[in-house]
Amino acid sequence: MNTRGRIKVCRFCEDKALKVDYKDERMLRRFVTERGKVIPRRMSGTCARHQRSLVTAIKRARNIAILPYAAETVR
Repeated sequence: MNTRGRIKVCRFCEDKALKVDYKDERMLRRFVTERGKVIPRRMSGTCARHQRSLVTAIKRARNIAILPYAAETVR
């Protein structure tokens, strides 16, 4: 039985025109869960180099209030 799933390819390595930018909120939201956590490398498929730059961009976007630190709590 094959326990391995599909091999994920880094979308930034695949498409050279796509850059990691802290001002691009729509792109960064793909890599953050609805709870506000950063999606890990093994789930997103990004390579180590781009995952590091992605986390830095998410932190910068949070710092200048483009992205929230955590999800809104609705009761």
